[in-house]
Amino acid sequence: MAELRTSSGPNEATIQAECLSSRNHSHLVDDIDRAIIKRLQKDGRASNTEIGRELGLTETTIRKRVARLVNENLISIVAVPTPQAIGLTTSAIIGISVQLQHLHEVSDALVSMPEVRYVGASAGRYDLIIEAFFADNEHVLEFVSRGLGSLPGVTAVESSLILKVAKFSYEWEIP
Repeated sequence: MAELRTSSGPNEATIQAECLSSRNHSHLVDDIDRAIIKRLQKDGRASNTEIGRELGLTETTIRKRVARLVNENLISIVAVPTPQAIGLTTSAIIGISVQLQHLHEVSDALVSMPEVRYVGASAGRYDLIIEAFFADNEHVLEFVSRGLGSLPGVTAVESSLILKVAKFSYEWEIP
């Protein structure tokens, strides 16, 4: 643990405290990072030059900040096809009850299944909740009966088909 030493001048102690604080909280984003992220959420293909011009900063500043945000796993910049673009027109939220000694094994198996986009261990009615995309109802049936049904430790499955998506977004405010 780092020790904060006071010096003869209060300004130097303040600077040392700020340096320690910023080192210990390097994972936090500041207002400039938030503005960059907000702009990238609107258009992930926006150039560093464009973003810099809009924010009154240099391209180099934007490039370095984006690189830091990516390297520290604070943001990801990826192209995400819609499920419809690849022929998956049916989506479902599926709750899965599992014998707890098999929780990690089942979770790992779900992660490897191409239909599954989200796997979360939960506290509540289900032990695992997944979101998955399918070509049609027959595909859902095959996935549930043969895919989930063959996993050791799965004791119950409840599927909820999504009939209409009212909102699908990756945009949210960063506090």
